Amino acid sequence: MDSTKSNEDVSHVDVISAKDLLSSGHRYLDVRTVEEFNRGHIDKAINIPYMFLTEEGRVQNPDFLVQVSSVCQKEDHLIVGCNSGGRGRRACVDLLNACYVIEFRATRM
Repeated sequence: MDSTKSNEDVSHVDVISAKDLLSSGHRYLDVRTVEEFNRGHIDKAINIPYMFLTEEGRVQNPDFLVQVSSVCQKEDHLIVGCNSGGRGRRACVDLLNACYVIEFRATRM
């Protein structure tokens, strides 16, 4: 019986290990806003915002999983990153619950 995933099911990887994983075929999913992504990102990163900035504050991207499925297969080995870890962790939980292979969460690549 499958169980619902939570924050405890999300592993963390340091930057050096993440770079090694990327060179061995993992994909980097950057869940920051487009504006943050445009200020700088790693080569070949995929940007799909987990949250948007609105006048009311940050709101979750309601199409996040659909957008991820348009560019990633569930079998792809993903490293998920953001600025400080909060959005990345929440995105990982959602992706794990949608049966994606999330290897690690990384911050500040």
